[in-house]
Amino acid sequence: MSLQLFDTYTRQVRKFEPLNPEEVGIYACGPTVYDYAHIGNLRTYLFQDILRRTLEYAGYKVKHVMNITDVGHLTSDADTGEDKMEQGSKRTGMTAWELADFYTEAFRNNLTALNILEPHIWCKATDHIQEQIAFIEEIEKHGFVYKTSDGIYFLSQKLNDYGHLARLNIDGLQAGARVEQGEKKAITDFALWKFSPQHETRQMEWDSPWGRGFPGWHIECSAMSAKYLGDFFDIHCGGEDHIPVHHTNEIAQNQACRGTTLANFWMHGYFLQMGNAKMAKSAGAFIRLETLQEQNIDPLVYRYFCLTAHYRTQLSFSWESMEASRVALNRLYRTCHEWGEAGEADASFLSKYESFIYNDLNMPRATALIRDLIRSDLPNAVKKATLLQFDKVLGLDFAHWEPVIEAIPDAIKALAAARESAREAKNWAEADLIRDQISAAGYAVEDTAKGSRLTPKP
Repeated sequence: MSLQLFDTYTRQVRKFEPLNPEEVGIYACGPTVYDYAHIGNLRTYLFQDILRRTLEYAGYKVKHVMNITDVGHLTSDADTGEDKMEQGSKRTGMTAWELADFYTEAFRNNLTALNILEPHIWCKATDHIQEQIAFIEEIEKHGFVYKTSDGIYFLSQKLNDYGHLARLNIDGLQAGARVEQGEKKAITDFALWKFSPQHETRQMEWDSPWGRGFPGWHIECSAMSAKYLGDFFDIHCGGEDHIPVHHTNEIAQNQACRGTTLANFWMHGYFLQMGNAKMAKSAGAFIRLETLQEQNIDPLVYRYFCLTAHYRTQLSFSWESMEASRVALNRLYRTCHEWGEAGEADASFLSKYESFIYNDLNMPRATALIRDLIRSDLPNAVKKATLLQFDKVLGLDFAHWEPVIEAIPDAIKALAAARESAREAKNWAEADLIRDQISAAGYAVEDTAKGSRLTPKP
């Protein structure tokens, strides 16, 4: 059964075949660490985790590289505005370096809480300044560079197919853009190196052949992906917002001096919606993973929620949907736990499961298959073993879930005893009334062969 993945560059679902049978290279655009990640950001990293787990499930060895943007990402994609790290430094009172360390650690904690596998290589932009300078020099030798008063820019119009990834209408962008582009020769040109403002000392700045300053946002990913994965590798990932600017410009840089489109597959996760708009830090209010935890929602509930939608569809967040996901996942945990010891997985269910995950990571269908597994007449030991195989990609950690042991209040125990007496007397109406009282108090009563059992309601 072959793995099929959607490639944004060709706009097609294509058969995945590794460039190197020994190892699959994945480069994932990581966070700009000027603030906390919100749950919309984290949805993208969940998609990337499912991709990696699927590749590993299929038997591939994966080399997963993720960058940390800690310099050069300006507040405007048009290469204007303030560096987000400098802006964050003013907001928090931390230095830009302290800020980067603080929010990098917060991001890594989020990944751990969501059971997202850590990349094999973390690479920070500020640790690779010389690599970025060398890459710009190479682009310059190929004639794709010009200088303005504020930096060194890439000559995008020299590429015949600039913007192909996003299917950009270049003529449409140019029309009416004269005011915005300033000294740039075209609105689609972008900064490779920005000069430090005169009479101002930045916290993060370096000497270069063109003057003191800092790298543009896009050059870091071209330079670091080439260093760790080569000039052409298997898969480049990111959010859908990266398609028209950041990833388009990464491709342009590599085409100019390396003659490649950087990656064989370009894959993008879609937005988390809040109402009719995407969740964004620029809106001033966003929901962090810690916000969910403050509402007693386990991060894996959010992971489960994201699995219910395909990564290439937008997903709408609501507190009601989070509660529904919490109840559903807790039921699955409890069911799996009650199955006892695992036996041998069922080949038929595994085959169906693989047909879904290998079909462009169709996790909604894969997750729905769990219901069919539960309803099947397979032995419990087989069901459990099969679900644990599913979980190698789902990442919901079914094997380690344990029920919370909670002391049942004496008043609830007394109600349960009264209900048992009513049942023995065949006073079914009274027994049902007491069951309702127990339920209203937040507990469930289950009648088993060994007597009634009280548990907190999910």
